[in-house]
Parts: sequence; structure tokens; C-alpha cells
Amino acid sequence: MAVYVYSITSNDHPTKLDGLHGVGDPPGTLRTVTAGVLCAVVSDAPEDLRPRRRDVLAHQEVQERLMADGAVLPLRFGMTADSDETVRAALEDRADEYQERLRSLEGATEYNLKCSWEEEALLRRILLESDEARELNTVLRSGSGTPQMSLALGELVAQEADARQQALAKGIVEALRPYVFDESLSLPGGHDFLSVSFLVRADKEEMFLATGISLANQLGEECEVRLRGPLPPYSFV
Repeated sequence: MAVYVYSITSNDHPTKLDGLHGVGDPPGTLRTVTAGVLCAVVSDAPEDLRPRRRDVLAHQEVQERLMADGAVLPLRFGMTADSDETVRAALEDRADEYQERLRSLEGATEYNLKCSWEEEALLRRILLESDEARELNTVLRSGSGTPQMSLALGELVAQEADARQQALAKGIVEALRPYVFDESLSLPGGHDFLSVSFLVRADKEEMFLATGISLANQLGEECEVRLRGPLPPYSFV
């Protein structure tokens, strides 16, 4: 039967799984697969595995319980293997890599930061700071502009917006970088101009959070800053 894999830990991790259940309906029973110095937390995989809320929550609860007692390599939702023997073979084949990563994650958690800039506020800033954009906008608003001028203004605003967002994203990351052990940028979605995950050690967490709050206050209402965490370090496994 296929096996659902939640996490990898060292074999001396307490792996306190009492009261937890795995994915599926009925919920799978959690167990461990050990190979040398490593251990994987698994359960039988349901045949119709999908990211249902109950299963995503079950997956997350396993990670959080394990993280409370030591370093964990949390696998993302949906990871399966053919059998316990397949899992054991993977632990043996990549033992050095997994051990090194576990050491790097000791005492660290992930924080995810997303930022967006309110479109109207950004446009007002561009028109205030860019003479060319302001002049084109004035002509168009007077009714004497041409379609080519409208197109030029649209392209100019897009370029100016991109430049400002990239500069701000760089500044935010640089301000937080002294307090993080690692970082992982991802492609922003929707209206976001920044999506980045930080790996933060416990001794830097207070300063990291304080700096994040300070940045949000400095940016004001024009920018929305969304910081989630602490999270299992999915982005660094």
C-alpha cells in the first residue's frame, strides 16, 4: 500500500504522536520508519488523496507537534512513496544530505512575507515624482491627447511602478537580512510585489519581528505587509 510521508527527523527525536491522526477518512494511523540515524513519520496513504481542509490541517498538526521537540524536515502536503521500504531506502541513500539539513534547521522556523502596494496610491506617487508621466497625464486629462500618448503613459507608469516595487522589495529584504539565517524568494502572485520566506533562528526572532513591525509602520497605509509565522520550514527543505 502507498505510504504518505509527513516529515523526516533524527532517530533520537521524541516523535510524540499521541493524540494526532494522519490524513484520510478514516484518518490514517501515524507510525515511524527508521533507517540508521534518521526517522520518517508516515501513515497509509488514502486512495483519493486531495488537499481537503481536514487533511491539510492533519498534515500541519503533525509538523507543529514535531517542531516543538526538535529539528524537522517537513515535507509538503501530498508526498507519497510506494512502501515503507521505499522510504527507508531514501533515508539511507540521502542520509548525509538529510542530516546536514536537519542541523541547519535546528532552532529555526520559517516566516513568510508578502507585500503589495495599493494601486491608486502608487499611481499618485508616480504622477507626483515623474515629470514626464505628470505632463502626459495633464495633456490627456485636458482632452487634447492622442491614443499614442495614452499608450505611452500606460507604458511609462508600468515601468515606473515596476522600478519602485523592485527597489522597495530589495530594501525590505536587506533590512531584515541581518536577522535571518537563510532566505528564499518566490514569484509574487496577484497584486503582491514581494513574496519571500525567511529562516529565522530563535536568538534572532525578536529582532526580526521588531524590524518587520517597524518596516510596516514606515511604509504606512499605502503598502500592505503580511507576515506569517512561525511556520514549518517548508521553503528550506
